[in-house]
Amino acid sequence: MAAKPMAQLMQRTEDEGRQPAHTHPAQSHTHDHSHVTHHHASGVTAAMTEFEHRASWHTHEHNHGTLTHSHDSDRTEEEQRHGREARVHNHAAPARSPA
Repeated sequence: MAAKPMAQLMQRTEDEGRQPAHTHPAQSHTHDHSHVTHHHASGVTAAMTEFEHRASWHTHEHNHGTLTHSHDSDRTEEEQRHGREARVHNHAAPARSPA
């Protein structure tokens, strides 16, 4: 049985950062992007934090759903740093992920 497509939720922001609320349209594209995993810490590290963040990255086509948000950084920086954001998507079909 084929999975039903997910309905697009109405998005809004409660507050605004330095940049006004704005909407990025849904898109599919290719660029290097990051993933973050959490590893349970041990030894001295565990005394300071329970988990370590470990980053990895790779490139493949992937999608982004429509996103409405606000933030403090400027829009140019947001677009330039897009590829360094960690994200979740379905690696079996990253260009069709509901994320």
